[in-house]
Amino acid sequence: PMLSLGVPGSPTAAVLLAAFQQFGLQPGPLLFDHEPRLVWGVIASLYVGNLMLLILNLPLAGLWVRLLFIPRPYLYAGILIFSLVGIWGVSNSWVDLAMMFLVGLIGYGMRVYDFPIAPVLIGLILGPMAEVQMRRALAIGQGDPTVFVSTPLSALLIAVAFFVVTVPAVLHWRRSRKIEM
Repeated sequence: PMLSLGVPGSPTAAVLLAAFQQFGLQPGPLLFDHEPRLVWGVIASLYVGNLMLLILNLPLAGLWVRLLFIPRPYLYAGILIFSLVGIWGVSNSWVDLAMMFLVGLIGYGMRVYDFPIAPVLIGLILGPMAEVQMRRALAIGQGDPTVFVSTPLSALLIAVAFFVVTVPAVLHWRRSRKIEM
């Protein structure tokens, strides 16, 4: 779906979409016409990667099973240290380390409060594209925001999106008010 439609179907595909956008490539049907070598290179690399994983994982299966017995705090500490060293090695910037810490806290908060991570990742990837299209629509409409509701279909879609966002919050608020009374 990511290569043919430009819609990431998983967090991994969302990261790949971000990499494509960073290099100025727009995934979708035209990607197969404009960059066929890239598309077939990605598909071939998936085959090569799966073959390499098969060759590496069959003899090392026992080692991977033993890794499961490492206590989680040790694994988390190792991941944190490798991440810190990697960020510092790339940029030598305290700001980047602070940003990594902040993003880690946000991720921890999302895990504690059961926020699904995949929609957030997809929103971070698709958000800039939506913003570009909104600016383009406003430029075409000469700055008039009613261009978004100029046809019945667009008005209906915006109304449905509004209700999808607001109705659950209102229902939750009403339920919590009834419980308090």
